[in-house]
Amino acid sequence: MNKDEMEGKVEKAKGYVKEKAGQVTGNRDLEAEGAADRAAGKTQEAIGKARRKAGEALEDLGEKIKE
Repeated sequence: MNKDEMEGKVEKAKGYVKEKAGQVTGNRDLEAEGAADRAAGKTQEAIGKARRKAGEALEDLGEKIKE
């Protein structure tokens, strides 16, 4: 797991808490902010996963070239 994946997971968790707090208190702005944070975290996590997979693919290619 890389930095982007970890930060994305944290952002998603924060967004979930905000969203639920907004629902409980009836604060639609906080709820919407939480949903936006969750979406941003999901995107950041996906970017991190793609970056990690690309790095792994390059490492595999490098190993095949060495053979």
